Order: sequence, then C-alpha cells, then structure tokens
Amino acid sequence: MFRKLLAIAALVTGLQANAQVAQEVKMNQFITTLMQKMTLEEKIGQLNLPSVGFDVTGPLLSQGVEEKIKKGLVGGVFNTYTPVAVRKLQDMAVKETRLKIPLLFGYDVIHGHRTIFPISLGLAATWDPALVERTARAAADEATADGLNWAFSPMVDIARDPRWGRVSEGAGEDPWLGAQMAKAMVRGYQGTDLSKDNTLLACVKHFALYGAAEAGRDYNTVDMSRLKMYNEYLPPYKAAVEAGVATVMTAFNEIEGVPATGNKWLLTDLLRKQWGFKGMIVTDYTAINEMMAHGMGDAKKVGELSLNAGVDMDMVGEIFLQHGIGLVKSGKVPQSIVDAACRRVLEAKYKLGLFDDPYRYVNETRNSTQIMSAEKLLLSKEAAIKSMVLLKNANQVLPLNAAKKIAFIGPLVKDQRNLIGSWSGAGDWKKAISIWSALEQKFGAGKFLYAKGANLVDDPALRKRLNDHDGQIASDEKTPDQLIAEAVQTAQQADVVVAVLGEAFGMSGEAASRSMIGLLDNQLELLKALKKTGKPIVLVIMNGRPLTLSWEDQNMDAILETWFAGTQAGPAITEVLFGEANPSGKLTMTFPRNVGQVPIYYNAKNTGRPFDENQKYTTKYLDVPNTPLYPFGFGLSYTSFGYSDIKLSKSSITAADKLQVTVTVSNTGNYDGEETVQLYIRDMVGSITRPVKELRRFQKIALKKGESKEVSFTLTVEDLKFYNKDLKWVSEPGDFRVFVGTNSQEVKEAALTLK
Repeated sequence: MFRKLLAIAALVTGLQANAQVAQEVKMNQFITTLMQKMTLEEKIGQLNLPSVGFDVTGPLLSQGVEEKIKKGLVGGVFNTYTPVAVRKLQDMAVKETRLKIPLLFGYDVIHGHRTIFPISLGLAATWDPALVERTARAAADEATADGLNWAFSPMVDIARDPRWGRVSEGAGEDPWLGAQMAKAMVRGYQGTDLSKDNTLLACVKHFALYGAAEAGRDYNTVDMSRLKMYNEYLPPYKAAVEAGVATVMTAFNEIEGVPATGNKWLLTDLLRKQWGFKGMIVTDYTAINEMMAHGMGDAKKVGELSLNAGVDMDMVGEIFLQHGIGLVKSGKVPQSIVDAACRRVLEAKYKLGLFDDPYRYVNETRNSTQIMSAEKLLLSKEAAIKSMVLLKNANQVLPLNAAKKIAFIGPLVKDQRNLIGSWSGAGDWKKAISIWSALEQKFGAGKFLYAKGANLVDDPALRKRLNDHDGQIASDEKTPDQLIAEAVQTAQQADVVVAVLGEAFGMSGEAASRSMIGLLDNQLELLKALKKTGKPIVLVIMNGRPLTLSWEDQNMDAILETWFAGTQAGPAITEVLFGEANPSGKLTMTFPRNVGQVPIYYNAKNTGRPFDENQKYTTKYLDVPNTPLYPFGFGLSYTSFGYSDIKLSKSSITAADKLQVTVTVSNTGNYDGEETVQLYIRDMVGSITRPVKELRRFQKIALKKGESKEVSFTLTVEDLKFYNKDLKWVSEPGDFRVFVGTNSQEVKEAALTLK
C-alpha cells in the first residue's frame, strides 16, 4: 500500500512538472511572438514605471504619463489604485496603443492595504510566521480588489541601528527570523497561482544591505565585508528568492563603492547567477537618477550602468526612456540587455493573467466585499494583540481591574491619526479605533478619568516638519505646565494611572531617522510629574522603533510596547490591558539603554578581551553596562514559565545525523498564556570568528495555568553551517553549544560535538 501511495505521489509530481514546463513553453512562445512585433522604443517603454495618483514618495511626479501610455512608452504605473482609476489607465493601454500591452499597477502595500495591521516590526514581534502570512494574504485580497497587482513588499533589510527610521518596516536584527518572515510574506502575497484575481507580485526590498546605513541615517552609505554580507545580511533576501518572490527592488545605498542600482556583481552575478532569480528587478524611487549625486556620471552614464547591471524597470526616473535608444545605438548597452529586461516585464504580466484579461484586477464587486471586511478587521485585532510586548510588570499591576478608578493620561489616548503608523498606504486613519473609543464601547462613557497631559510634540520646528507631511499635530491652547497640572490633578483621583505616550507616526519610517530615540522631553516631564503622585503607573507606548527607556524602566510600574498597532489598535490594547488577552509578543530588535550603545544586537562576536568587570582593559563602557535594556527575544506575560534542562538525543553527531533537542516548558503562573520557546546555537571554534549566539528555531506554544509541555526541535548539519572565508557554505567539525530559553539571554545550555 505504501509503495502504491509513493507511486501515485510520484505520478502527480511528474504531471505537475510536465504541466509547468508546458506553461513555460506557451508563455515563451507568446512573448517571443509579441516582442518580434515591438520596436526598440516600445521595448524600452516597457521598462518605464511612472507615478500617477494620490501620493508621492519622492522628489517628483511623472509628467505627461497619459500621452506616454498611449504611445506604448509605459510598462506599469505606481501609486494608482481603485477600480475606477485603474480602469481608466488600463483602457488607454489596451485600447489606444499599437500593441495593446496591459499595464502593471504597483503600490506600497506594506502592513496592510485598507485594513491596516501592526507595523512590520510589530508583526515580527508575534514570532508567528503563519499569522504574518495571513496578514499578507488579507492585504493581497484588498489590494487586488482595489485594482493593484504588485506590492512593493516585503522589506527584509536586517537592521541593528534603531536610529534608522525604516526599522519599522522590517523584521529586526536576526537573519534567521528575518528569513522566516520574508518567506511568510511572499507566500501570503503571491499564493500558489499568480493568475488568480486575489494574488499579486511581491517585491523583496531593498536589495541589498540597506539596513546597515551608516549612522542610522536614511539613504546613507553602507560598507561591509562580503563575509558579513553572506552570513548576516543577505539571508532574508535569499530566502525570499527561494520562496519564489516575483520581483526585487534595488536599494539606494552603495555596495563596495558602487550604488546597488548600478552594481552588476549584486544584481547579475549574485542575484541571478548564484541565486537563480529569474524574475523582474525594479529600482527604488528615482534610484537611477540618484546615482549621479553618488558621483557615478551623467544621466546617460547611470542609465548605461543600471541597464548593464541587470535593472529591468526604472521607477519614476525615466532615464531609460530618455537615453535607452541612444545607449543601444551607440553600443554602450547591447540590445540583448534591453530585450531580456523587456521579456522579464512581459513575463510578469503574463503570469498575472493580464494578457488573457487586462481587467482581471478591476472588479467593483470584489472591491465592495473585500475592503475592510469583518474577518479582516478581526485579523487586524488578533495581529495587534499578538504583536504587543510586555516589557515590565512590577507587582502584577497589569492586568487592570475595571472596578478600580483608572486615569488614562496622554496625547495618544484619544488619538486616531497615529495609530496606523508610517507606510500605511491606502489606510484611512479616520477608521482606526482609538483607545478611548474602545474603552467607551466596552465600558460605557464616563467610566474612566482622562487628561491629555502633554502635546504629542511640543518642539515647534519638529512639529512643523511632521505637519508638512500630514502629521496633523496640534498644539493645545493650554500651556505645557497647565496640561501637566491638569494631569496630576486627574491622577490624584485615581487608583492607577495609564500613560499613553510615544512617537508621532512620522517620527519613524522613511526619511525619519532620529539621533536621540527616547520619549520627547515634554512627555518625559509629564511622566516625572505623574511619578511624584505615588500612584502606580502603566506606560503604554506607541512607536516605530526601539526606544531608550532606562528612566521609564526604573520608575514605571508596567510598560506595554504596542508599536503602531493598526486599524484595531484601540480594542486590541484595551483587551490586553484588562486581561482579556495575555501579551505574548517578543522583541525582534534589541532595546539599548542609551543611544551610545548603538549598534547593539544579540548575535555579536566576542572580542579578544571579553567583558570582565574586575579588569580595566576589557571591552566595556565606563558609564553604562554592555548589556541592553531589553534583549532580543524578550517579552513578559501575565503568567510565568519554567524551563527544564535541555535533553539532546546525542551529545555528538555526524553530518548525516538529525539531532533532537527537547525541553519541558511549564506554566507556573496564574493565567493561561503563550510562550515563544527559542533555540540558539554557538560554534565555539571556527576558521573565522563566529557569533556568541545564533537563532535557529522557535516554537510558539499555548499553556493552560499549571500545564507543562515537552517542546522538541530537530537540528541537522545545515543548521551548523556558515559561509567561510572563501564564501563556501560549510560546516566544520568541533564543539558547539545549544541554548533554549525564553529570550536570547535567559537560556538553558547543553554541549554538542560535530564529528
């Protein structure tokens, strides 16, 4: 019977492979026939991605796009959505052009489209790739119902510097976790069949190394060894490619002295030849033009560099449109390069089914049923709850008791504008539910005390800078001192104070780097005044990056990290605060004690003089410990968990063996809860230096009060491999350590030998 099942499975696999080959042959024949009819100008037109629509993410908006569409000089459009707007432009492409080639429609669908989920850093804090995949699937449902067929997501840049605003868009500092999240997002967006009307092209970005921008400043230089690239920064991009991502976006930064957009080693040698990527490469916004400011030459030169490097589509800059024909005729760019780029653009359209039905993603019925549907709103709340990280909970001040008198204080208690965070795309902040609205819906009006306490931003210069980009931050009629006095008076009437503070949404995200990453001074002054009342204080923070919270950690009774939690932020935060949901999020990015520790990350390497408090000449600061405030993987619960010692199935293994790592986890507290059990390894001796810990597995488990579960992980030699000095993927015999625990610092340990 078993052999018969194997034979049937093999037959099915063979039939699927044959069908795939047949489909590839059919696609190639179709595109070859089409390209034989195309002029060089029309081929170059397919490489043009102008911006038309509702918002601009860069320094210019494309001009005269409609006329270019009609001339066949546009391959896709960026920033246009809704069935009405998309139909209008698609009509031009398929009814008024010579060859009737349909357009692609792309947009920044980052953490939701209309229904907004927590920011990506918050989603990663769920440690739940299946949940993250569901959010991407929901976003794809909405985006495709809104006329889109291409999402510029996921962003998978490894980030170890919280000053960089775009940490909010990624999964944090760890390459293995980042790879799992990258694969989940790609699967969610693309599904198993791109020709379905509810799947779209995913776009992994920013290729590559963008998260290592010097000084944490956006668009800045990146410089690192290839060893560091291969072992620490490239894995999430590679994982996305292996998951079948359809498109890749180039980064703004340079790599080994050459901007990524013109870097042939990166785009052709590594991405296409080494990794086997066969999809389409698009630039970031005007990235080709910006190579001139990098010092790479004039417009013709940077166009030549980017085409020869392997770029297929020019986002907004129109360098290819202006200079492509001349570059081919002069011999600077072989026509075969343009042909290959054009073919990849046409292949993407073919796989989406646009040649069969250019209006596949223009469906008013789907639009009316999919956008912000009830199940998507429930998913938004679920994701928000699971993203929240309990950073402190002294004396079990949380969960709150609704029978007590509670004061909610802070500029974000009633706020809607900031809840959906940066890169919220087509999300409508007016549909986000504030904490105060959620409280009133749940408990009725007048149940709790309220005071604003402070402006979100007092500094006029910062407020203006944020408001210039739709920050909508108002300054209260009352003075800062009056606001604080009112808050103190309100707090004195309460049993418990909940202070809701943090960043404005525009203080993180693109072009939102910060040199100081604590709460703003006016918010800190409010907390200091509230502290003097002697009341227990719960600090609820909304933010897009790790913050420096040393004073807060010492002086607040509880701290709940909620990120920017999305459309359902208010109900989610309310359920967590009052114990209907038990927080289970874990940090995927280290929180420093102060900005002077940056960059700080768990998977660092030892020095030749490791930390020793009793020796002067060892690696340390004079004014602060080496350790972070909150480490990678950290997150508390309303309950507590105990870990047994680690059991290994073998103390030594060969390359052919599988190792079972087992630990028993017990819920030792008073609430049901979820725990993310984390497994790390360390290679004790290597031909190159190795990190002190590396994440290799995790499991999220649910435990009833008093329940215990055995958690088992399977490791193979692949988990012990790394890129050596020759950039070969190898394992090396020798001693290892295996760690299992609740975060990267609190772990049990066992010894392992690879023979």
